[in-house]
Amino acid sequence: MRPDDAHHMDRALELGRRGLGNTWPNPAVGCVIVRDGCVVGEGWTQPGGRPHAETQALLQAGAAAKGATAYVTLEPCAHHGQTPPCTDALIAAGIARVVAPFADSDPRVSGQGFDTLRAAGVEVVTGVAADAASKDHAGFFCRLATGRPLLTLKLATSLDGRIATANGDSQWITGPETRSQVHKVRAQHDAVMVGAGTARADDPLLTVRGFDVVQQPVRIIVSRRLDLPLESNLARMIDIAPLWLCHADDAPEDARLAWSQLGAKLIRVPLDGRQVDIPALMQSLGDEGLTRVFCEGGGELAASLFSADLVDRLNLHMGGVVIGAEGRPALGALGLDQLADAPRFALLDVRQSGNDVIQNWTRQRRQSQA
Repeated sequence: MRPDDAHHMDRALELGRRGLGNTWPNPAVGCVIVRDGCVVGEGWTQPGGRPHAETQALLQAGAAAKGATAYVTLEPCAHHGQTPPCTDALIAAGIARVVAPFADSDPRVSGQGFDTLRAAGVEVVTGVAADAASKDHAGFFCRLATGRPLLTLKLATSLDGRIATANGDSQWITGPETRSQVHKVRAQHDAVMVGAGTARADDPLLTVRGFDVVQQPVRIIVSRRLDLPLESNLARMIDIAPLWLCHADDAPEDARLAWSQLGAKLIRVPLDGRQVDIPALMQSLGDEGLTRVFCEGGGELAASLFSADLVDRLNLHMGGVVIGAEGRPALGALGLDQLADAPRFALLDVRQSGNDVIQNWTRQRRQSQA
């Protein structure tokens, strides 16, 4: 490892993050090409997952890539897909050294990219910025390992854990700085998801506003019977932001037809008792290619996700207000008898946002599974 490897890899990671939310089902990769200490090419995965980061960086570097080092945030692909392998492009350009955090967990790639490079005489260095890269690629890896996307749940609550007053007033528990951050996080996810109750009560847009985005995230509504108003922001914005409606077999045919004619994508999900089967729902979203989903409630959907142990990340936004016991709780019932069965999370970071506090947590294994 060279002294400047970490610096150049940090830049590659920064570039790769530009693709978060618009490269699915492919990973959002960054690439920096350096020759004689000077950056000669940069690239990141383009919308839809191609061209790949390496292709973009090599195009910018041109002849200067010969003898250079390529910093890539994931192992370069060695298989023929819709585009030629990135390993072939790196070798053909005369890249002398490739630095990457770790191997790709995709079985079509894992280790084969590095082997191909080494066989061609390219020096390969791994282990650089592996922790940071793991966080950036967590959604891609989650889908490969489990078949479902990584799920982040956002809860905006009062100091005493309420999301609204008893009569439903919730505007605004958190301040404008925090609400702006929600749009930034939306932009870094493939999709934004809410339950039907939230969609009916709030008539949300669920779009990214205030930030330039290449494409709007998919908007997902979980509605067993598709009992959603056709005259709504969800319908009005279909041409701007895709709308996916997850429903069960008992959704009325006329509702299915009406939403289909408006341009919504309908996804049938089996029932688990009287509710949509949440694990099956998440698998269906993985089948559609999603790698990162940002859920913004409501309480019943959030509780179902917790009960199914499917909340990978928790974003807790706490406003400096107290509502009281009569207010609406952030979560529906979880039906827990033993504390050992409760979902547990490890704190990643805490920061102030205006007069609010934003906490980021990551999922831990339940004590009963340890």
